[in-house]
Amino acid sequence: MRVPARLLPLTAAVAAPALLTGCFAATGGSGGAEGKRVRVAMMQPPRSGLSPLTDDAFKLSRWATAETLVTLDEDGDAEPALATEWRQHGRSWTFTIRDGVTFHDGTELTPRAVVNSLTEAATAAPKPRILDGVELTAEADGDTVVVTTATADPLVPQRLSSPQLSILAAKAYRGKTVNPIGAGTGPFELTKVNGTSSATLDRYDGYWGGKAKAPGIDVRFVPDGTARAAALRSGEADIVEAVPVSQAALLDQDLVTEVPMPRTNTLYLNTRKGPFKDPALRAAAREAVDAESIVKGVYEGRADVAKGLLGPALPWAAELRGPVRHTEAGDPDGRTVTIGTFTDRAELPEVAATLQQQLQKAGFKVKLDVREYAAIESDALAGEFDAFILSRATVLDSGDPAAYLYSDFSSDGSFNISQLADGAVDKTLRAASRTATGQARREAVMAAEAAVLRTDAAVPLLHERVIQGDAASVVDAAHDPRERELVTVDTYVK
Repeated sequence: MRVPARLLPLTAAVAAPALLTGCFAATGGSGGAEGKRVRVAMMQPPRSGLSPLTDDAFKLSRWATAETLVTLDEDGDAEPALATEWRQHGRSWTFTIRDGVTFHDGTELTPRAVVNSLTEAATAAPKPRILDGVELTAEADGDTVVVTTATADPLVPQRLSSPQLSILAAKAYRGKTVNPIGAGTGPFELTKVNGTSSATLDRYDGYWGGKAKAPGIDVRFVPDGTARAAALRSGEADIVEAVPVSQAALLDQDLVTEVPMPRTNTLYLNTRKGPFKDPALRAAAREAVDAESIVKGVYEGRADVAKGLLGPALPWAAELRGPVRHTEAGDPDGRTVTIGTFTDRAELPEVAATLQQQLQKAGFKVKLDVREYAAIESDALAGEFDAFILSRATVLDSGDPAAYLYSDFSSDGSFNISQLADGAVDKTLRAASRTATGQARREAVMAAEAAVLRTDAAVPLLHERVIQGDAASVVDAAHDPRERELVTVDTYVK
């Protein structure tokens, strides 16, 4: 999916020091007939060795090296990729596998290879987030693959579009961890990974979808947002993802694209232990939050105040959202709470500092714990904080928000930072997951959102707009609200 228009012109460039000198030394050829290698500065380094069974899968997708059976169009509807067609019969879906596709190691894409990848994902511990609450099996049948779930699941094609269910060659699964090097099917082959510092990809001339226009991609992982922006200004990077709001005004307006994102900045409150185990204190925290001042002060107006968990990227959400009956707020009475967040998204420490002031004004005592995401995620998921601020993509996996809601707020969700275990919420989440696509499903999703908001386990703050920087020499970089595409078969540098 691409958004070619420059949606929001920003102010002119201002000189700033180049913080990445030498980061993008040449690692491959100087360029083919169509263009040069694409140098990319990415925000977060790999957290799981680029395993496709984790969130690292979205890097593989954004580099166009790993592919899925299905992709999504702008409306979230399924379209062919490595599968050319599919049909449902009861609890099973039959997918016809595309002919003439080879993996980067030269082996052929077959139904058996597809079954191998899907089985590895379905039996992983933990399972990929897209399979939360889903029991899935796959078996080969001629030139097709039959995917069966424990209960009828209307979202199977959308689930199979998740980068976490990418199809890799058998060799990727032979070690203790999944290794995607030389194992994908996309237009670029991942050839080298230097830990959490860089990665190299070269054009794969045998790609089934045609020859890529760029000879390769050189990736650097740059968690510091100021350094990423400086790399674009200095000409050391061609594409920079997630430019911080504070840096956007310092860039040439012609190099910046702002894309409305299905991403919500949320304050998760620990419902299992600590002060926020008390619903009345969660309500007090919710009432203390002034999201509008955060949008104006931290995001410089480049975000939308949240009315719920689902934002303007899903326009039907506002139309179907009804009132929520909350618990009456209690007296914080000087209770001490610790809020955690991370530095990888440059605005979040500022958001935390602002929330600290707001909650202290309401009567809480507030401590902050701010680290890089890789160093704080496990503690957040283990419920070690009273509250946690997270920038969360709400349709990241399937193009449908039901999977995000289940993952984050169901009793057995794999990303349940709030530690929420509420029978009424679970019931609405199961109902949303089982409802057929269309208006009825959208209504069920909004009922689930209302059930979550009723608990005050999560206080939605704002909906983000991601800012991407592209050098003037970049042609056809993708601007994808779902963060699945970045460099495509058509992207190159003049």
